Amino acid sequence: MNRICVFCGSSPGLLPEYTETANLLGKELASRNIELVFGGSDVGLMRQVANATLENGGKVIGAIPKSFAKKVAHKNLSQLHVVNSMHDRKKMMHDLSDGFIVLPGAFGTLEEILEIVAWTQLGLNTKPFGFLNVCGYYDKFFEFADHAVNQQFLKQEHLDMFLIEISVEKILEKFDEFNVPVVDKWSDKKEDIAGG
Repeated sequence: MNRICVFCGSSPGLLPEYTETANLLGKELASRNIELVFGGSDVGLMRQVANATLENGGKVIGAIPKSFAKKVAHKNLSQLHVVNSMHDRKKMMHDLSDGFIVLPGAFGTLEEILEIVAWTQLGLNTKPFGFLNVCGYYDKFFEFADHAVNQQFLKQEHLDMFLIEISVEKILEKFDEFNVPVVDKWSDKKEDIAGG
């Protein structure tokens, strides 16, 4: 694996463990010669993971929309791509990366990883993705996903694609072992599937 994209918050969050894990992840990526791809901002956990990677000799590639590049773009990256829109940003991050890791964050972070999840579910993405569930941050989200399975809006096989860890080293090990499950989203198609 040559490059991993990290989705995370533009805030450091409440708990020091969030920042500590971002720093550990950046350091570990650098030590494994894995380049970091991220949203290009110099704020919050985004800054922490980028700086930790750079400070340990790693390479960092950012992608940021021009609408707020002047305000929050990181100035010291290996490469910074200023793109036209949030859609262009996500596409570039996907295209440049071999896998995706999520640290704590809010709506933007969830929107980024859920697009990857949906693409994988549809067979459009074959790259691994995982959650660093620091201090149980994503527990409520996983409860919702279980509820979606129970209510038959999501297959258990698709939920089982989630790589969930609290350890940086373990999630990277799981990435090395990842095999995309072959699950046909439409295998139990019903007459009313057009209704969504």
